[in-house]
Order: sequence, then structure tokens, then C-alpha cells
Amino acid sequence: MAEAQAGDQAAYQSLLTALLPYLRAYARRHLRGGDAAEDLVQDILLTLHRIRQTYDPQRPFLPWLAVIAKRRMIDALRRRQSLPVAADDIGFDLETFADPAANHQVERNSEAERLRQAIAELPEGQRRAVELLKLEEKSLKEVSEITGMSVAALKTTTHRALKLLRVKLFGPEGEAR
Repeated sequence: MAEAQAGDQAAYQSLLTALLPYLRAYARRHLRGGDAAEDLVQDILLTLHRIRQTYDPQRPFLPWLAVIAKRRMIDALRRRQSLPVAADDIGFDLETFADPAANHQVERNSEAERLRQAIAELPEGQRRAVELLKLEEKSLKEVSEITGMSVAALKTTTHRALKLLRVKLFGPEGEAR
């Protein structure tokens, strides 16, 4: 978008071409397909074209686009007189974009929560060793001083804790649960 603002027509065409499938999917999801969905896509693209000079290249592009799409969606629903009770529920689902980080953020959050829960269920000594060594990234020597355990005992405790975590998270055969 920054290149398009600078007058690069090829960059602008490339941007619009890349956005088109995602905008169509967004419109179909909220307007159940048909001409209304394609009209919404065209409305979003026209708005994008009309106000492209307001985009700040120092900020992320997708949230800016999401606001435009959401507002055009609300206008389309108002025209059809089928606006949901809570217009804030009409989200712009960034997981439909090609950014792998956006696609898997929810999955990663869920996996992180499972890991936190599994660590919390470890016996106290194992939990403390994992937290200090793996999460806080302290050295064996530092953790030894903090806990009063020998380096050898910490290694053994941590090994057993990680083995137990693998079983809790992936089962005895190492398959994800």
C-alpha cells in the first residue's frame, strides 16, 4: 500500500489482486454469497481506492483494511435492514489472510494453555525446576543456588519433568492428544 501511495501502479494492482479472494470470502461469510456479497467486495475496494491516501505506512495495513471492511459490512447490512443486534460482532477474520502467524494464532494460544496447565500439574520440585531452567532460562548453577539442589539432581529432575510433560501432552506413544 505504501508503494501504491507513492504512485506504483503495479504494486497497487498486485495488492488488489491479492486482497480480492480474502475480501470475497469475508463478504460471502457475512452476506451468504450472491450479488450482495460481490457488491460488498466492490464497495470495500472503492472505499479503499477513495481513501488510500489516509493509510499511514508506519502502521500495519490489515487492521486498517479490517476497519474499512467492517464499516462497509455494517452499511450493507443496514441497507438490507438485517443488522445484527451487536454490530461489534461482525469481525474481520484476519485468519483468512495468507500470513501463517494469523492462521495459527488461536491454535498456538490453545497449545500454550495446555502446556501451562501441564506444568502446573507437575510435582512441586519438577515444576520449579522447569519454570526456572526452561521458562526463565536460568543456568543450572543459578537454579542450584536458588533451590539448594545439586546440578546433577536438577538435571535428573528436569529430565523426569520433561518426560512427564511429553506423556501428559502427547500420550505414551508421543502422539498429540
